[in-house]
Amino acid sequence: MAAQGPRRSPHAVGLAVAALTALLATLLPPAHGAADGGAGGPTPHIVGGSDADQVYPFIVAFTSGEQTYCAGAVLTEEWVVTAAHCVQDRSPEDVELRIGSTLRSSGGFSTTGAEFHPHPDFDWDAAGADIGLVRLSEPTSATPIELSEPAEPGTPSRLLGWGRSCPEPDCTEQPETLQQLDTEVIEPGECTDIAAESELCTDNPGGDSGACYGDSGGPQLIDTGDEWRLAGVTSRPGYDGDSCAQGPSIYTDVVSHADWIADTTGDARFRPDTP
Repeated sequence: MAAQGPRRSPHAVGLAVAALTALLATLLPPAHGAADGGAGGPTPHIVGGSDADQVYPFIVAFTSGEQTYCAGAVLTEEWVVTAAHCVQDRSPEDVELRIGSTLRSSGGFSTTGAEFHPHPDFDWDAAGADIGLVRLSEPTSATPIELSEPAEPGTPSRLLGWGRSCPEPDCTEQPETLQQLDTEVIEPGECTDIAAESELCTDNPGGDSGACYGDSGGPQLIDTGDEWRLAGVTSRPGYDGDSCAQGPSIYTDVVSHADWIADTTGDARFRPDTP
């Protein structure tokens, strides 16, 4: 993927910067996230995934210039959720948001954001709070995604993203078609430097599949049998190292941030105690 990806764990930041500087001179210091092309850290792409087998009307591609650097999901006709490091220190008018297409550069509905809202507690060098919201410059008619129930270890899930599909830091392969990967939530202790109360440790199937540079902010989905629900957004690797998918990934637990989403959007429906 291009410039933004899952944030690196705090102690891996220096290694990530060194590995990416030559390749991605326009990036900010790496941190949370699994995308490849943003203002922040390394961004992952899904390694070991496959082309999307269906339309996900809520999916959003974040593109700056020619680089799709992050992803997100439509929550309401006016709001999109992503990773904080996908919107931190960026100008909404400089980012194209393509909604509802499995192709990152065509189809769907193209717009921009009116406002970027990274979580106020987000810190590049600390775990947790890697969640952001985008208020769209115009409403979308795309079908939004609802939040899931809390995802416990052992919960099957699906990852989506346009990040790199090869694991090496100097690899430049980025798919045009949205990639998907089925995996599951695992015990927090399997990930390094995780905020267990607000993040999800997510398995890397076969030891070689998972999020990579460019996947940051992409949704982690739960299948209820009737529809997809949103559990998390891609944040960063859950292990030490610069190559992608060599260990589990860390996803921000969107459900645990429901009150902040309600406060920021002014939509009380996101509060856990709201019928």
